[in-house]
Amino acid sequence: MPKINGNEIRPGNILEHDGGLWVAVKVAHVKPGKGGAFAQVEMKNLRNGSKLNERFRSADKVERVRLEQKDQQFLFENDGMLVFMDSETFEQIELPSDILGERRPFLQDGMTVTVEYYDDEALSMSLPEKVTCTIAETEPAVKGQTAANSFKPAVLDNGVRIMVPPFVGQGEAVIINTETMEYSERA
Repeated sequence: MPKINGNEIRPGNILEHDGGLWVAVKVAHVKPGKGGAFAQVEMKNLRNGSKLNERFRSADKVERVRLEQKDQQFLFENDGMLVFMDSETFEQIELPSDILGERRPFLQDGMTVTVEYYDDEALSMSLPEKVTCTIAETEPAVKGQTAANSFKPAVLDNGVRIMVPPFVGQGEAVIINTETMEYSERA
């Protein structure tokens, strides 16, 4: 594991600190009038989700961890466990469905996701950036409502509520950004 100085920590870095794996969420470099400079780092635990604020001086050494990323294909869900197949070795693994959190409804059959591993432990999963969904229900367009950024509520076929432009109708396929969980464009 490479060790980095405390002032080299960047948002998104994964660190081994106090026996846990942490992702740096926010990093602020502080230069007080008296004393040495330090990095104020807000970290989130990858295993249990707890948060921690820590100060690192430039002389402090921290272990930077590299996670192994593997593409996995989603097969099916069984009793709250998601079953995936490794696209290279064809091994099947089971992961808890709460690993995706609020993005779980966007997981579709046969979808390829990226799972990040530390040794053999799956820590996080990322969906493709854009997913195609169908509008299950929405209000009809109101004539004359052409304001630049007017949106109307809609429910997707997976049950997620989003806001869509007025020209999008029921039964249309739309592309959703899985990072922001917002409408992106028509499919």
